[in-house]
Amino acid sequence: MTKINIMSPINELGYGIAGYNVCKALHELGSEVTLFPIGEPQLTEQSQATLVQSLVNKQREFDSSAPCLKIWHEFSMAERIGRGPLYAYPFFEINKFDDARKNHLKSCDGIFVASDWANEIVCRELDGYDPENVHTVPLAVNSMMFSPSSAPKGDKCVFYNCGKWEVRKGHDVLLGLFQKAFPSEEDVELWMMCENPFLSPEEAAKWKSYYSQDWRVKLLDRVASQENVAAIMSHATCGVFPSRAEGWNLELLEMMALGKPVIATNYSAHAEFCNEDNCMLIEPSGTEKAEDGKWFHGEAEWASLKGTEDQFVEYLRSVYKKWKDSDASLFNQAGVDKAKELSWKNTGTKILGVLNE
Repeated sequence: MTKINIMSPINELGYGIAGYNVCKALHELGSEVTLFPIGEPQLTEQSQATLVQSLVNKQREFDSSAPCLKIWHEFSMAERIGRGPLYAYPFFEINKFDDARKNHLKSCDGIFVASDWANEIVCRELDGYDPENVHTVPLAVNSMMFSPSSAPKGDKCVFYNCGKWEVRKGHDVLLGLFQKAFPSEEDVELWMMCENPFLSPEEAAKWKSYYSQDWRVKLLDRVASQENVAAIMSHATCGVFPSRAEGWNLELLEMMALGKPVIATNYSAHAEFCNEDNCMLIEPSGTEKAEDGKWFHGEAEWASLKGTEDQFVEYLRSVYKKWKDSDASLFNQAGVDKAKELSWKNTGTKILGVLNE
């Protein structure tokens, strides 16, 4: 039996969702997992809370020589549990590392990343670090929870975006793209589920005010569970993600698992599971300095959306036409098939394969 000490947040944000599902997968694969939560666990489902508590209780008798898997930011790897080998599992969006990121990652015995895109960046940026210790382990989606349904067509063509309010996620351009594609149509809506707990009230209000200028936009509150997210997504027609960079983009994969058509930039981690068969890909016009005046200050680069407007509009209009015509090809079977390949069991199996080498 493989013993593993895991450090991770447990909540409904990206790291927290990944942390919980990795713990669950490794536990179900027969590993003895001891969980050391980063922050206070936040769960609404009793079954999840029961599992988390049982893994936390193992701290009383944890093996200090077992491997430590830390699912957290690449610039915060110095603290660890025990004296066993330390494995980092960060999800980053930038293509260049400052000295802090390099030092923290170099302190690890091994590094897991979610995509080959991230793998190449780590190997390039960590001078002298053995590339054999960098392992691509894709994240996943719960295809039982996010599964296609026969929801009625509805009287509105709904475009959906989910992800914290950020320039990085293209929220500064999405409204304009939607309005250019649909200047006067009344049977379309844009649903934005984008609450960002890391913004000040004033910053959040600015985003909401900007999107509220169009009556066809619905601003959705964050919901308590993944089941609730799946229920909301099931009523959407298409997912649209004009992101400049992503560490994974779980919401995009969740929409694919539901059989929804998706529109996304062909750059960064989600290019790991997006292709021309399962996604309407937007080709960026190159890269540009990553700057948003908040979290990114030009220290790295991300995809440039300049010159991509026509591509987005064409795809938005194409989805709308198929919806109007009740075209069966709107169902994204290739997306469903890809999502089934990316299971949390497979993620756990790949992690164990490295730990047991």
